[in-house]
Amino acid sequence: MNWNFIIFSLVKLAVIVGVVQGLVAYSVLAERKISAWIQDRVGPNRTAPPFMKYVPVLGPLLTRLGMFQPLADGLKFLLKEDFTPAGVRKIYFWLAPALAVIPAMLTVAVIPFGSNLGAQKMVMADLNVGILYTFGIVSLGVYGIVLAGYAANSKYPFLGGIRSSAQMISYELSMGMSVIPVLMIAGNLNLSTIIGWQAANGWLVLYSPLSFFIFLVASFAETNRLPFDLPEAETELVGGYHTEYSSMKFALFFLAEYSNMVASSAMMVTLFFGGWTLPFWGLDHPATSLLLGVAHIVVFMVKMLAFMVLFIWVRWMFPRFRYDQLMDLGWRRFLPLALFNILVTAIWMWMRAK
Repeated sequence: MNWNFIIFSLVKLAVIVGVVQGLVAYSVLAERKISAWIQDRVGPNRTAPPFMKYVPVLGPLLTRLGMFQPLADGLKFLLKEDFTPAGVRKIYFWLAPALAVIPAMLTVAVIPFGSNLGAQKMVMADLNVGILYTFGIVSLGVYGIVLAGYAANSKYPFLGGIRSSAQMISYELSMGMSVIPVLMIAGNLNLSTIIGWQAANGWLVLYSPLSFFIFLVASFAETNRLPFDLPEAETELVGGYHTEYSSMKFALFFLAEYSNMVASSAMMVTLFFGGWTLPFWGLDHPATSLLLGVAHIVVFMVKMLAFMVLFIWVRWMFPRFRYDQLMDLGWRRFLPLALFNILVTAIWMWMRAK
């Protein structure tokens, strides 16, 4: 038994889960702060442990920035009463939040967030079919939301679940087809190899910008973010599929949403923006030193955080689509456009090969 492999795999797993959960927690803070800036408000600036008032300079600064707000939110969810309404289908009601959050966490397992750190590859599982694994896992996320709508035994959650199933299935097709030109150009399904191809030939967003655009818009629909948040539209459905949930079960749906945002951002960085590579700065080759390995991770994280900010910015800048517009965009616009993009890419590659 290779104990070194097992130990390092467990360490990488712990680090990845910890980083993703940290990103989720502080993405909520970023959401509040960015929305406050857009709306000319202050945002969270009061919450802090009592002892922080005795810490000069740093205590007031961290409090004003709202750095302790995610801790307060987490404690609130943990301490609130875990209430289960009498009329729900209890087994499915309890199962749905777990089914929503688990696929979101599994997706990041195949994403290379760096090149090497010493002798260790900075990816949990370097699968040869990494992109297929990703789409297979992402497609499971809809079951948690559909079950939540069904289990609540209430009209608003049920409508939210129905909307979500139709929306996610519709945009999964466009998202999957948008990646096909990328795979045709790079000639591989392994995400590490795709990053290596981009290091040698340039970022794939330059070769297929239409693929990136379709993938980006489909990511908003797949993560139920505005302007495509129809499954939980507060003005129409109270809270959609999580109307009847409280305490940590309610928190798990938010955890799933923001984890999906992290995974989608990481996939866009990997497929279209060179992953951990950075041309012209000597960061486009696998790390040969510890410092270079850390630099690659930092580059990947900065790119991913830029997309996270984009997700948040769009939410507070664009109005919600009507449901018929959402379906029309997915089936009558993006699906033919994605097919056209595949055809154009195939013709372009055939002409280059001649």
